[in-house]
Amino acid sequence: MTKPTVLLLGKIDHATREWEALSDVAELKICDSKNREEFIKDCAEGGKWDGVVAAYRTFVSVAITGLIDEELISKLPKSLKYICHNGAGYDQIDADACTKAGINVSNVPTAVDGATADTAFFLLLGALRKIQFGLNQLRRGEFKNKCPIGHDPAGKVLGILGMGGIGRAMAQRARGFDMEIIYHNRNRLAPELEAGAKYVSFDELLAQSDVLSLNLPLNKHTRHIISTKEFEKMKDGVVVVNTARGPVMNEDALVKALENGKVFSAGLDVYENEPEVHPGLLKNENVILVPHLGTHTYETQYTMECVVLDNVRAAIEKGELNTHIPEQKK
Repeated sequence: MTKPTVLLLGKIDHATREWEALSDVAELKICDSKNREEFIKDCAEGGKWDGVVAAYRTFVSVAITGLIDEELISKLPKSLKYICHNGAGYDQIDADACTKAGINVSNVPTAVDGATADTAFFLLLGALRKIQFGLNQLRRGEFKNKCPIGHDPAGKVLGILGMGGIGRAMAQRARGFDMEIIYHNRNRLAPELEAGAKYVSFDELLAQSDVLSLNLPLNKHTRHIISTKEFEKMKDGVVVVNTARGPVMNEDALVKALENGKVFSAGLDVYENEPEVHPGLLKNENVILVPHLGTHTYETQYTMECVVLDNVRAAIEKGELNTHIPEQKK
């Protein structure tokens, strides 16, 4: 019997043995299309990827295929029924268009929580202490020359926008630093998941937070959810941390809020137009910046790859996915 075909879009860095083990149930192919135009051509009837049933997709594969949007979905092989995405966020994929086309999509919803929250809390501490200024100064050959004074986290109100797995992991870390925790979500959590955090309205979150942590997914409803009018509602001297997706915040508005002192400091792992970073952020030494390293640990990336491969195997063997995206859960 002919085995179903699985296509790898991108690269597997750590779970290579697990990828190779899939060969017992599937024919494995690695995408060598050079760009979107070539990929679409290869997806046509009789093309290299015609007959593919499931695709393992990485975040960086967007450089080859472009966004998995309505146009691309209409060109995919009719045989393709599963897209297994390596990442918690899947804003590069048009979920509604996939559903209409009969394509099931999975993501990695929990394996990223700890590492991303660790990064977020690192940025929170760095922003509160304006640590970037001192780091830059040392590399210029100076030592504690008029370094701005920072703040302790203890007693500060941490506002979490998006109390999913990452948000709850962030809250867990904040409790160890004696921070008061409030949050806003589409829906209030059960008391056992709140674990003492206080549910507030969106406007209350903006008005009460000393530190605002963005931990929500990017979609058409959350793009620029933080912009000029939202900054105006915040406390003077607020600290903003973003480890979600860059476009949930208007970077032009953030730069202006930093320049006029409304925002004391910011800690950023994601950017609106990455890999480009707003020049106003790069030149501001009160901002601590890292290049999208939220899940950049061996342990987390290996686990993420295994979750995706488990989804591929479930698709081939059972005709179902382990971690369907929420839009497709029944």
